[in-house]
Amino acid sequence: MLLKKKIIALLCALIATGISLIDGKEQVAYASGVETIAVTSRPIDSFRFGADMTRFGQLEFIGGIVMHSSHPLFGALSSIRFRSDGETFLAVMDSGHFVEGRIERDDKGRLSGVSPLKVTPMTDRSGRTDRGKGSMDSEGLAFGLGGVLVSFEGVHRVDLYPDPATAPGRLLRTLPILIPRGLLHNNRSLETVVVAPEKSALKGAPLIVAEDSLDKDGNLPAAILEGPLKGRFAVRQTDRYAVTDGAFLPGGDLLLLERRFNMHDGLGMRIRKIAATSLHPGAVVDGETMIEADLSYQIDNMEGLDVITRDGETRLILISDDNRSILQRSLMLEFRLRH
Repeated sequence: MLLKKKIIALLCALIATGISLIDGKEQVAYASGVETIAVTSRPIDSFRFGADMTRFGQLEFIGGIVMHSSHPLFGALSSIRFRSDGETFLAVMDSGHFVEGRIERDDKGRLSGVSPLKVTPMTDRSGRTDRGKGSMDSEGLAFGLGGVLVSFEGVHRVDLYPDPATAPGRLLRTLPILIPRGLLHNNRSLETVVVAPEKSALKGAPLIVAEDSLDKDGNLPAAILEGPLKGRFAVRQTDRYAVTDGAFLPGGDLLLLERRFNMHDGLGMRIRKIAATSLHPGAVVDGETMIEADLSYQIDNMEGLDVITRDGETRLILISDDNRSILQRSLMLEFRLRH
């Protein structure tokens, strides 16, 4: 029991600080140009250790993979967005890199791997690519406003890049985030940027949610950045969970991926569904829990979530941020939404 507590404490420290450890040494991940990374994958056949059940709350586990690469840049995946084909994706690393790739499936349609990844460093306002994690801690990602939106911690902001994001050229502009920067704490701020469906009441507007910075009422600051419902709102924080990503369902409801790590609770993951009708300025939103998991399940530091449509079904794909640590894993998990 003492050893387990020590392991949990170490994992919590790694996740909280974003320390990158390779062979016990801190690793600074940086690429001055485009890199191609080969990735090997091992399948995950069951979501809960030692159990063959597939139904978890409102979700059905389809399959998953553990991704690995010997390339020192690989890892630290913080958000992922799929294109309309449901196979090719764009992701971000929290070291200021875009990642392009394609998922691969076996003959049963389950996740089996990813293609070689194209990794490109982001540029800042001056066109530089070597600013370091202090100013280029990219955490959230979304397609919208004619380009690619990226949210950052450290220097709290949302930047708009051209699409494809890896094309030459500097960022297009920085969006006003509406949330007072005094409410946002370093390493606990803008983990989530997501764009609403065009046919929803939000009319394709981008939306941001703070990870674990609290307002005076103990809620997570959030904002709708454009459109007819532009303005600030808040997300009720419960059970010591922090918001790490979000994705909209086709009908307009918002899914929030949440992570918890502390000595009392250990490591946990949760997905909450926020009703579309509750998203408006001045609201304090909450929602039902669709799934919740702890270390008895195949989870790690879950930071990325997207919704795709495949074979007429709504599916969720999640990824984890391994902090480039030998003690953590880069996971990709897929679930089918069951009503």
